[in-house]
This record gives sequence, structure tokens and C-alpha cells, in this order.
Amino acid sequence: MAIRTTPPLLNILWQLLLLLLLSCQSNLAYAAGGKWQLLMSNIGISAMHIQLLNNDRVIMYDRTDFGASNISLPNGKCRNNPNDLALKVDCTAHSVEYDVSTNSVRPLMVQTDVWCSSGSVNSDGSLVQTGGFNDGERMVRVVKPCSTCDWQEMGSNLIQSRWYSTNHILPDGRQIIIGGRKAFNYEFYPKTASTNNVFNLPFLQQTNNPREENNLFPFVFLNVDGNLFIFANDRAILFDYKTNKVVKTYPQIPGGDPRNYPSSGSAVLLPLKNLRSQTVQAEVLVCGGAPRGSYPKADKGEFLGALNTCGRITITDPNPQWTIETMPLARTMGDMVILPNGNVLIINGAASGTAGWQIARNPVLSPVIYRPDNPSDSRFEVQNPNVIPRMYHSTAVLLRDGRVLVGGSNPNELYNFTGVLFPTDLSLEAFSPSYLDPESANLRPRIISPASHLKFTYGQRVDIRFTASRLLNRDLVKVTMVAPGFNTHSFTMNQRMLVLPRSGIVRQVGRFVYQISCVFPKSAIFAPPGYYLLFVVHQDIPSEAIWVRIQ
Repeated sequence: MAIRTTPPLLNILWQLLLLLLLSCQSNLAYAAGGKWQLLMSNIGISAMHIQLLNNDRVIMYDRTDFGASNISLPNGKCRNNPNDLALKVDCTAHSVEYDVSTNSVRPLMVQTDVWCSSGSVNSDGSLVQTGGFNDGERMVRVVKPCSTCDWQEMGSNLIQSRWYSTNHILPDGRQIIIGGRKAFNYEFYPKTASTNNVFNLPFLQQTNNPREENNLFPFVFLNVDGNLFIFANDRAILFDYKTNKVVKTYPQIPGGDPRNYPSSGSAVLLPLKNLRSQTVQAEVLVCGGAPRGSYPKADKGEFLGALNTCGRITITDPNPQWTIETMPLARTMGDMVILPNGNVLIINGAASGTAGWQIARNPVLSPVIYRPDNPSDSRFEVQNPNVIPRMYHSTAVLLRDGRVLVGGSNPNELYNFTGVLFPTDLSLEAFSPSYLDPESANLRPRIISPASHLKFTYGQRVDIRFTASRLLNRDLVKVTMVAPGFNTHSFTMNQRMLVLPRSGIVRQVGRFVYQISCVFPKSAIFAPPGYYLLFVVHQDIPSEAIWVRIQ
């Protein structure tokens, strides 16, 4: 394996010079916390798509049709690449596996173009990736969580070409694949005799703006009633995918500005709580984006300011209404990551323009933490800034130790390290929220049991033992369960957090050893089958997680 290092190092020097010229980050006085760490200056590719697997390795890939990457395929492997205008035989990798424990990468080999594709982790822990561009638009590919595994091309198992689509795991373990460019429908994988078809979804055509689209990578969440909440452009529906019927039409988000690609806001399903109550409430938060008309204007060199608002809505409410909140920093192409304590990190992106080739300006270097349970006037908190702009094609994903892995940024049609405002970035960083500060060590729990990777059933009770200092406040301990999502283009598919209901009090069972009893969700509607990160959280300070498998 060979990694060429010169261009990325020059890239970082160029970015540092750029930062000296940028005056847009005048809000550093508001910075409250968090630390940045450069993990690798060159992973060989630009991390355009990213997924954490249950072996604590992270799969990343970009695309196969824009020239040689900076990391060679192993053992002299090469790939015929007829769709690449610059390179017909490619001996470089366009996917890597990042090992969190060793801070190293291993090249992987994809055979067809995975550009702007989608994916979900299967219930067995494998990443199932769907669609892409050109020869990859109908392909399904799988990579399993093992130290020697590589991509397996499953063939053209999709009926419709899927480019800029969204995937979601369903309660029965299947994936639903929704939308994409000129794809106003959905399909399932794997297919059965009754689902070997595409199913029309007129909502996607209704939300498609001429020349802008603004409904690609729709925001999709599994609601607590088993239906799907689908947000595209500036509106949303509750959709019964089994009967192909719209159950509810939600009000248009106030302001009417688009939030999906290429306007590229982001969205999360806020943590699900009170799972044993008769009615479980579900809320969605949609943040950022770009004003309507931004894409054609930016294409002509006019960069409109990004949106600085978030819309929050209780999707289970009989009469749901949007509440609008104002972010401290306007942002397009941001990513939203649910942290182990239930807060939301808003990171990456730009303050003007939109997604596309070099049509955004003013990188937003400071992340923001959103605290959903705080009073409405004190939910946002600006964090310490980065030094590397993370523009179009940036990514972020939560790790088991509570850090957020950040990579990508390539607003260029090829790998381009010089002579452009925002060069291709091959680096990988970690953002550590303030709960990882050394000052919080005395509050941080450490899980003793159960062991990682055990299997549990729906509704099963589990006794969790953990150590903590004598500062433990038993009333401020909770257990959270996070489904790691597939992140690309400002949206993390399948990202989901549940706060597990407690059964009894927190008991002391040894010197600085405590036990909390919790109950796993009663239904796959709340938590589709698969692997989750389980954290013990004390006074908003999370433990390192263990992996649990729900089946």
C-alpha cells in the first residue's frame, strides 16, 4: 500500500493561509468548548460517505470516476475504469477502512461508481450500500465488519437508478430506498415476490423544483407508529410504505425555503424517551439550508447567505406545528450528529452559497451544540473553531468513545489540491465535545458489564454495572442507545437515539461500583434490529459505549 503525502500537506498549508484571509468567523468570543485533533493529514481519499461499523472501524469512500486517489490498491490490483475521462485503468483505492484503535487506514476496492450513493447497516452489522453514478446507479454492494473484508458487488439488484437517494432500515430488517435524481418512487432491498417492483411516490415529484430540485437525499425517519416521516424541500408527510398511502400531510415549514440537497440543510430525529408510556412522543429538528433560488444564483457567482433557522416539530402530535428557532451561525451543508447525552452537534458547512462545484463561500469553522431539553432561549452554544474548512462533500460521525470523526471536503470535479479556493481535503480529524475534558473525569462512568457485542431481545431487562467516583448523583444517571448512521451530503441516514427506561433505582453494589437496571425497547418499530452503541450518562458526561445487538 502506498500513500502519497505531498498534495494533502500543501492543501493544509493552503487552508491555513486561507484562514488568515477569512474574516467571517468574528464570533469566536462565543466559543464555549470542545477540542480539535488532526488524526491523519492524508487518508488517501476524501471522505464523502462514512459509516461506523461494530468492530470500531469506519468505512469511507468517495467516487471512482475522477482520477487517481492518493492511496494505492494492495498487491498490484487495478481496475478497468471506462467511465473515468482521465484514467481508464485505475490502480488506486476510492474507499478505505479507518481503524480507530490504531489510527490507520486500509485500502478497499470498489468496482463500480459509488458517487452520491446511500446506505444502511444491516441487522447483521454489514454495510449495505446502494446506487451511485453511471455503472453504479443500480448496484448493491456489501462490506462486512472484519479486518480482512472488502467490498462485494452484489450486482444490479435495484430496479430504478438511485443517485442522491435515502435509505432507512425497517422494523423487519429490510431497507427502503427512497427517491434520487429523476426517481420519484421507492423500492426495497432485499426484495420478495410482492416487493420486486418500484412504488410511485408523487410527493417527490411535487417537491421537485425546476433547475434546483431541492428534494434530493430526503430526510427520512421511522416514526413510533411504524410509518415513515419524509421531509423534502420545504414540507413533510407521514407515509405508510406498506399500503403506499400518505397518512398525514404536515404544515409547510415557515419561510418556505428549501432544506434538502442542493440547498442542503440537515435533520435529526430527537432522542426518543418515555418508551413505556402509552404514547411515545417523536420530534424532528431541521436546521440550516439555503434560500430558494440559491443554486442558480451561485452558479452565476452570486452567493446568497445561508439560512440561520431551525424548524422543530412534534410529528406524533394530532395537530403538529413547526416552531422556528434561530441558530447563532447561518449554515448550509452542515451535518447534525446526536451526541451520547442527547444533545445535537451541528458541524461543517458554509455561510453562503449552496452545495455544488465551488459554489459556496465563507466556511463555518465553529460547530454549535443544540441542547433540546433547555429552555428555548438557551439551546444553542457555539464551540471552538476548526482550522480546516469542511465544505461540500464533508462528513461527520459519532465514535464509541464519544468523539466525532470529521473528514471530507471536495467541492471540485476532480482531485484538485492547488489553484482553487477550497482544495480537495484528504485529512481526518476528531472533535471532542467538552464532556471529554479532563475536568469531567471524576463524573465519567465506566461500564463493567455486560460485555460488548452481546445479543438482547426486545423488551428484555438488562443490569448494567459501572464504576463512578464518589461524586455520583444517582438521580442524574441515564442509559442511551444510539444507532450509528450512514452520513453523506449533510444527512445521516438511520441515526437514532433511545433513552432506555429505568427499572428501579441506581444501586451501589461495591466500592465505587453501581448498577442500573433498564429495559430494551419493546418493539422493532422503536429500534430496528441491529447493532447499537449503549452509553451510561452521568450529569451529561457519557461513558465509553459498548456494542449491543437487538434482535
